[in-house]
Amino acid sequence: MIGEIVDETQLVKLDRSALSEAKSILFHAYRHEPTFQYLFDASRPGYDQRVRATIREGLELHFAHDQEAIGLVDGETLSAVAFIGSPEARFSLADQFNWRIRMMLTAGLSSTKRFMDYHEQVHACLPEDTHHHLPFIGVHPKYQGRGYGRSLMKVVEGICKQSPKSSGIGLDTGNARYIRFYQTLGFKKVGEVRLGNITEAVLFKSCL
Repeated sequence: MIGEIVDETQLVKLDRSALSEAKSILFHAYRHEPTFQYLFDASRPGYDQRVRATIREGLELHFAHDQEAIGLVDGETLSAVAFIGSPEARFSLADQFNWRIRMMLTAGLSSTKRFMDYHEQVHACLPEDTHHHLPFIGVHPKYQGRGYGRSLMKVVEGICKQSPKSSGIGLDTGNARYIRFYQTLGFKKVGEVRLGNITEAVLFKSCL
């Protein structure tokens, strides 16, 4: 699967050497999302810094737990990324001491607490059996509108189906456009989390 051509792009496995590019893609993908604007208070100065810190620490935690990450390369440019949590990695952020300390020092105490509460509420909506989850996915702004997100999700689904321990894929979004997108891929809403004036949809797709 890795190295194959997917819709004229090359599928690659990501490691820490791709962190800088991946962080940039995800920052642009998430900074305008209603969920992040609520969690990290876009009305206060330093919002971009808090978003960057959260993405950085999230990716560091992802790799620290040896989780999978994939991307699509268009020419020589990393154009889309997906960070995939395995069925064995359903951990509570409250137990990640080093992550909590770094988050509080960079994103702030209130943002860290909001993010942890949101994370726990989302996971409470998902099935209790073992499954994959998708903490981060994004497409480079220059390459949006080319179907790369859909292509990447097909690869994620393929990874899920290859795992005998996984019942499906869980994810969440507060963006109505993305809810419709995921539903066209077969995801179904399994719960909602209220974040201020935002309703976060928790979605799941069975891979059985």
